[in-house]
Amino acid sequence: MNKTILITGTSSGIGKATAIYFQQKGWNVIATMRSPEKDTELKELENVLLEKLDVLDLESINQAIQNGIEKFGKIDALVNNAGYGAYGPLESFPRENIIKQFNTNVIGLMDVTKAIIPHFRANKDGVIVNISSIGGQMTFALGSLYHGTKFAVEGISESLHYEMKEIGVKVKIVEPGMIATDFGGRSFDFQAGEIADYQPIIGALMKQWQNPDNSSSAASLVADVIYTAVSDDSEQLRYRAGDDANFLLDSRKKMTDNEFFSMMNNQMGK
Repeated sequence: MNKTILITGTSSGIGKATAIYFQQKGWNVIATMRSPEKDTELKELENVLLEKLDVLDLESINQAIQNGIEKFGKIDALVNNAGYGAYGPLESFPRENIIKQFNTNVIGLMDVTKAIIPHFRANKDGVIVNISSIGGQMTFALGSLYHGTKFAVEGISESLHYEMKEIGVKVKIVEPGMIATDFGGRSFDFQAGEIADYQPIIGALMKQWQNPDNSSSAASLVADVIYTAVSDDSEQLRYRAGDDANFLLDSRKKMTDNEFFSMMNNQMGK
């Protein structure tokens, strides 16, 4: 009997690549997104159930899980991938954008996880993979909102792994580096604002992000790491994805705060 995975945020990027990867590995896939009617690729794949799921809508979360169980009998793994990045000076962000960032990346992730735990507990089996980022262990300028959510995901996941172990469920964290997705497009909320004091650091960061030397990894690389995290049956908690993830996270651990900040400022030309 094929195993089944539920993945949030599969309309593009890491989520879509992961849905395709697991389907190719012989898994049943519950591919969820806010607007499944817009999908043109996943719905054509065998053993893929396309479901509407908005992490801000509890009813859609519960319905997608129920439909997945009815279709495939059991869900073996969950990948919490849905999310987006909010960047810019904190002073420039409207409060509603701040709330939306945390509701989507943190509260939504917890709501999906909480909804599926009873199913996992009944089976005394399951794997929860939370997609964090190198930004859950270190920060870039202007990312107080995004990094705040990813640091939260790291803490939630690390603590959750203790209680989930009591019911036979594993918790994993995947930390991608820079990935070639549409994160800088529709999955990106940038608020530059008009306050002159912040414009130099905004310009420096934009220049750094547009540097052609900043090579991004393919989303399929992250999908491969997610597959390893789900399948390796180990107690390992964190998994990195991308050469830049290894370099930056190793540097963050080895350096003092001032040394790391100096390196990051140098990279931005500041």
